[in-house]
Amino acid sequence: MCRADVVPNQELLLVRANMDPWRCHPFHTHPTREEIIYIISGKAEQWCGKEHRILHPGEMVLIPKGEVHGTYNPFDEKLVFLAILSPSQAAEPGIVDVSTEEPWRSIRAGFPTCKASA
Repeated sequence: MCRADVVPNQELLLVRANMDPWRCHPFHTHPTREEIIYIISGKAEQWCGKEHRILHPGEMVLIPKGEVHGTYNPFDEKLVFLAILSPSQAAEPGIVDVSTEEPWRSIRAGFPTCKASA
């Protein structure tokens, strides 16, 4: 929704994600960006580091730059959320998948590793 090929953004990236039931965006980091995840509809099992909580519509979480996090939808309804990242122009890598590394691999073992769709 907000990226250089859509609008003349300076500092923010904004993605609207749609996540079907029993799907996830598995554990990863953004080494060069901080992120806010804001729930529009549905519920999210949101991990930030080794702690998690269930987020409902209207709730959000701030994920510090470089923090391991993952968004899971272990519920029977579709999850829609906004991911707001800053800065928009950051050094690579923009994302690092750690879902196959311990301890992250074992935390949600057996859960599908499908990504959310934008």
